[in-house]
Amino acid sequence: MRYLLVASSLLLGSVTLATSAQAQVSVGVGIAIPSIQIGINVPAYPELVPVPGYPVYYAPRASSNYFFYDGAYWAFQGDEWYVSSWYDGPWYVVEPAHVPLYVLRVPVRYYRQPPPYFRGWRADAPPRWGHRFGHDWERGHRGWDRWDRRAAPRPAPLPVYQRGYVGDRYPRAPEMQHSIRSEQYRYRPREEVTRTRFEPYGRDRGPERAQPYPQPSDHQRWSAPPPQNDDRGDFRGRHDDDRRDDRGRHDHGRRHEDEGRGRGHRD
Repeated sequence: MRYLLVASSLLLGSVTLATSAQAQVSVGVGIAIPSIQIGINVPAYPELVPVPGYPVYYAPRASSNYFFYDGAYWAFQGDEWYVSSWYDGPWYVVEPAHVPLYVLRVPVRYYRQPPPYFRGWRADAPPRWGHRFGHDWERGHRGWDRWDRRAAPRPAPLPVYQRGYVGDRYPRAPEMQHSIRSEQYRYRPREEVTRTRFEPYGRDRGPERAQPYPQPSDHQRWSAPPPQNDDRGDFRGRHDDDRRDDRGRHDHGRRHEDEGRGRGHRD
């Protein structure tokens, strides 16, 4: 009997360790893994308030670091970034290299549960992600915290249709979430990570919706000034000249054609 109990204990311990290891692996895989429990419970559609000067919302009454940007919910929990298209998940891991810069730029004061290493950092400045994510991330994101605030995109509209989905009505299946979102939320994501994961319009729904947004780095996109009017004026001038030349060639051809018909008529 003693040997049976020992064997059962060893077997149970092996299963527990395997389950724990599998959970750890699933959390670190990437954005494609399904339905991660991250310890955030949002039983009803949250109150979301704009972060002043940013195209990002935050949840002032949440007990977590909870944001909304580009048509998706973002949570920073357990030193990981997660994204979801619905307010209570399921959540998907986002690697640091793919977290949108506007989310990372949100100042420290808007984190409801800041991790201990935020202490001593300026409340009106973004967290020092370069210190946390490492030198490789910092080298690939130079200038991430410097941007032209006048050129920032407008905040995405809030998905208020989700207010009606509470309790048993909340769609837990990703397929159902995608179907409801496609019917009731017309916003088109601009970031690659959210467009790839949550784009509600397929490429078979019309060419105007199928065209992707340009994908330069964010600080390059918003720091470059628009082209000057002189260049556009020169282009319009050349275009008008070309049209006049085309009309001239067309009229010249018509005259030759009329003359030919006239000679044929006289003969």
